[in-house]
Amino acid sequence: MAEFVRQFKAYPLGANLEADGSIRFSFASKETDCGVIIYDRTSGKRINKLSFKKTERIGNVYCKYVEGYDTADIAYHFYEKDRIVADTRARLFVGKHIYGRERGTHSLRAGFITTDFDWQGDERPHIPYDESIIYLLHVRGFTKHSSSGVAHKGTYAGIVEKIDYLKKIGVTTIELQPTYDFAELPDNEERRRAFPGSHAVSDEDLDKYYPKRLNYWGYKTGYYYAPKASYAVNGDATVEFKEMVRALHSAGIEVVMQFYFPDSVERNEIPEILQFWVINYHIDGFHLMGNNIPTSYIARYSILSDTKLWYYGFDIESVYEANEVPKCRNLAEYNDEYMYSMRRYLKGDEGMLNTVISLMKANPAKLGRINYFSNYFGFTLADMVSYERKHNEANGENNRDGNDNNCTWNCGAEGTTKKGKVRELRKKQIKNAMSLLLLSQGTPLIFMGDEFGNSEGGNNNPYCQDNLTTWLDWRLLDKNQEYFEFWKKLVKIRRSYSVIHSNKNSGVYSGAGKDYPGISVHGQNAWRPQLESYNRHLGVMLCGRENNKKEDGNGEYLYLAMNTYWEKRNLALPRLPKGMKWERVFTTANEEKEDKPLRLSPAEDEDALEFSITERSVELFRGVFDKKTSGSRVKKTGKR
Repeated sequence: MAEFVRQFKAYPLGANLEADGSIRFSFASKETDCGVIIYDRTSGKRINKLSFKKTERIGNVYCKYVEGYDTADIAYHFYEKDRIVADTRARLFVGKHIYGRERGTHSLRAGFITTDFDWQGDERPHIPYDESIIYLLHVRGFTKHSSSGVAHKGTYAGIVEKIDYLKKIGVTTIELQPTYDFAELPDNEERRRAFPGSHAVSDEDLDKYYPKRLNYWGYKTGYYYAPKASYAVNGDATVEFKEMVRALHSAGIEVVMQFYFPDSVERNEIPEILQFWVINYHIDGFHLMGNNIPTSYIARYSILSDTKLWYYGFDIESVYEANEVPKCRNLAEYNDEYMYSMRRYLKGDEGMLNTVISLMKANPAKLGRINYFSNYFGFTLADMVSYERKHNEANGENNRDGNDNNCTWNCGAEGTTKKGKVRELRKKQIKNAMSLLLLSQGTPLIFMGDEFGNSEGGNNNPYCQDNLTTWLDWRLLDKNQEYFEFWKKLVKIRRSYSVIHSNKNSGVYSGAGKDYPGISVHGQNAWRPQLESYNRHLGVMLCGRENNKKEDGNGEYLYLAMNTYWEKRNLALPRLPKGMKWERVFTTANEEKEDKPLRLSPAEDEDALEFSITERSVELFRGVFDKKTSGSRVKKTGKR
């Protein structure tokens, strides 16, 4: 077919369709012997080999225009001398790709998207951080287990089949571990880069001394413009990925993608990659991962101004002016401080109360805060209360990999146990963690399966486990129904009270002639927290305007009581406006106590009511109008 020279147009790199029907191949290489190989898309038979000419080069970038090919019928590779080079900017790779099978560069023949996708009026939900609940999942692991009940296990389509479930548990946003295409099995070149000692080993002995480990998670250099082909049911991942996004959006659920960029990725290309996914796949946000990322530049990138961007720390002063309030609060801090500090408080460490207060009330005006007790790395929520030590032997690294400091407590026995007291304590600790997470300001995030006690057997770094360790076991949904129902209850509570998910820092609320701080902390005496290092009990009161005002204009009043000590402690409930009493919404202490109705109010001559909170438990109270005919009364002493 014909090739011809026209105006040099280097960027974007890769293969691009021009308005006149020609194909522009742009390729960056230091080699002089390089070019494009054209294949028949169906058979894989080589059709043509086109060399880049000296006149088609500026710097290290080549540009060649080719016409006469039907893009629906062809695929291509680049080449350098005798080496085949896959297009790192390919939009798709042709053929069926089976997960876990080694695929050499020869099999990564890039193709063209030749049909328009019908988005059916799709719109991005644009859910504010204060109304968001995030669900982190791995596309394959989410539905691959035989218990998932979906027809298309481990795929984008499998997620679509679980949309009703996601809505049931209150999810507004799913965060996907890497779904851009990547090679889950390393080739010999990649292994030699990873293990310096391997350079002295022949290719024949490489597997013997440096066995291949599957990269299940996908945190590596990838093909950043193509959805992962092996997560698709058929050969066209581009269509299935778009169908998944469209279906999730139709259900009011956002899609956020993780992108890991190692230092080798050009900084200038990163915004281009993100823009591509927003425009072509309607993606709602990105979790940026890596050290060499120009976050301030990306945060000011105009087309991403209403796209959620998550990172471990933005330089806000370089993004916004001193008094500037963003029209769209799209940036969010995503770091592990909440996870490790709240775990330490949960297990009863000393000196945590000031940190807990700071983390639970954190709600910056210019960016969101994402909170979590567990993530894809480290222990799951169930393992967090069952293991103190990592158990990563199955990874093949002699248990050397993974974090040694998990800030967890096994409640008295390492791993699975038949001890009733240990099992009951673990149940309570899981509920405590859920309560603290969903009743903190900021945006809660939960890792898949934590809502029903999924376990990874104490493996805190299952990066190479594509098996029952990482596949979500849906049978636990029935077994641990109590966790599941409690999670849904907390989500309903969070959505019912605006003071829990405020879109701004709390100020002072005036109600019934008395001023109440938006957030206040309390100890055995109201308004006086006991923040000594040896204390683990705390009362947090939230006040504000409720969504549906009562006839006298009173607002929302919530009181979160926490005690992670191993003995009972006393706290104080402040006096509410006249005609209102405190009513307990829930307690994690035990089922019998939780079901017992309880209303509390200070006597006429008291400013507060002292009450006791059970060891290692969390309770929530709300202010309600007093009805003489309901609830139980307590004595003036306030003792239960």
